[in-house]
Amino acid sequence: MLTIHAADELRHTWDDPAPVKDGAVVVEGVRVAATGSLADLQERFPGARVRRWPGVLGPALVHEGPLPEAPTPRERVHAVLKLGAVAVLEEYADTPELRAAAERNDVVVLASVARRPAILQTGRADLAVVDETGACVATVCAGRLVHRRR
Repeated sequence: MLTIHAADELRHTWDDPAPVKDGAVVVEGVRVAATGSLADLQERFPGARVRRWPGVLGPALVHEGPLPEAPTPRERVHAVLKLGAVAVLEEYADTPELRAAAERNDVVVLASVARRPAILQTGRADLAVVDETGACVATVCAGRLVHRRR
């Protein structure tokens, strides 16, 4: 099933010099199938489900510090997803329970931050939507909507 995630603006990287107004990302399974304007993508993929979000759509983040405190490892990982991140640093996923919770939720555990997150054609569909205050509105991890605030 195809899903189009659309927002007021699409940024392929968070410092994208040419954001797309009324931009969107087509997600097929765990991969990005296409990016562009919502109108163009709806024309190219007429049967796709459309999820419209307020704010800016961009690549999901890497959480670069300790995971938020919570009663269980699963809740700590979910707290990261609520921040718009789908990857954590290995040094902070420092117990077998945290690594297992990350794996079960498709959260990537990285040895280091090797590159800046970006939305790439055929890349893993890891997306975040932030509102005008910078708060995360929605998180897509490996093509699945894992957090939405509304």
